[in-house]
Amino acid sequence: MMGAAGVAAGDSVSRFLQQRGIVAQAQAQTQAENAGLLNQVRDKASDLVMSAMNFLGVPYRRGGNSVSNGFDCSGFTRHIFERSVGLVLPRRADEQAKLSSLVAISKDELKPGDLVFFNTMRATFSHVGIYVGEGKFIHSPRVGGAVRVEDMREAYWAKRFTGARRADLAAQATPGT
Repeated sequence: MMGAAGVAAGDSVSRFLQQRGIVAQAQAQTQAENAGLLNQVRDKASDLVMSAMNFLGVPYRRGGNSVSNGFDCSGFTRHIFERSVGLVLPRRADEQAKLSSLVAISKDELKPGDLVFFNTMRATFSHVGIYVGEGKFIHSPRVGGAVRVEDMREAYWAKRFTGARRADLAAQATPGT
């Protein structure tokens, strides 16, 4: 299952890079540089999603931010982004949604590795997870729960979706950043 998810994430990232014109820009460089940059970005997005999958079953804990303590939703996303791509996110879900270095995207633009936000506590951006592809996201849901993958198209999540944000993984993949 993890191997298939990694391939799907890589394919989605490659399509995203082509749609954004990053492929065209990179073609102006030598083929070796082009392949290197594309592989770095695709690998970072795939690594991020695969890293998140490694934490399936870790228990929820309010304020938790590690495997040993458990995770709350924002502690989970913060841990994954910092460990996978070196991006330190703010501690709370609403702060992550407002981070200026993350780009707001629409639901139909979602790619693996994007942050997805929900209103679960009568507040916009009160819950966060990581989009893994095919309408699904991984998150640390609630007290008594554990990190798991769920379908955003289920009624509960669909009516509570409040937005998505994307990190610039190309900037993260560039040496020296």
